Amino acid sequence: MNGSGNDRLISGLKQKNEDAFRQFIRKYQSMVFRMAYTVTLDRTESEDIVQEVFVKVFENIHKFREDSDISTWLYRITINHCLNWKRKWKRRFQWFHRPVEEGKDTTDSEMCSEDDIPERLYEKKEGEALIWKAIHRLPEDARTVLLLKEIEGFSYEAIADMLHIKRGTVSSRLFYARKRLQSDLQDYFDERRDNS
Repeated sequence: MNGSGNDRLISGLKQKNEDAFRQFIRKYQSMVFRMAYTVTLDRTESEDIVQEVFVKVFENIHKFREDSDISTWLYRITINHCLNWKRKWKRRFQWFHRPVEEGKDTTDSEMCSEDDIPERLYEKKEGEALIWKAIHRLPEDARTVLLLKEIEGFSYEAIADMLHIKRGTVSSRLFYARKRLQSDLQDYFDERRDNS
């Protein structure tokens, strides 16, 4: 959506227009869920957080000053809800969950992909599962930065602003996350190369 489209959407939100809120939810609910899941590692808890976040947006959209992108503002709300969830439950995070992408609808084009040879499909799913498990084993601060940078595509500056940390801290956490993943997954990728 272009800038003017975003302006119209924000204007609709501030006017409490229901169609604007439905459009906003459709656009951002997956993003909010991924962020929540990164912290909770629990699908049901993440879905609850998504609902709470959008209620918060509905109640507080008048406070959005439009001096930053609305997705950045939305992420700040999501992160705060995730931190509140941690303080409330104080539960030990589980490290082994289904990948976030599991269970998503498959399009006809995906179903007809040449990659749907059984062996390749199994290897692809196995690789994705291993990667997500390795991501889940990262410390939360490194895992959050990795998601925001590599999956959501935010800049170092935006991430620093959202998490209230310095840009250098973002860089060091991202470096640590990448090195840790590389180390954890080295055996898997070495085996793939040997068998190719």
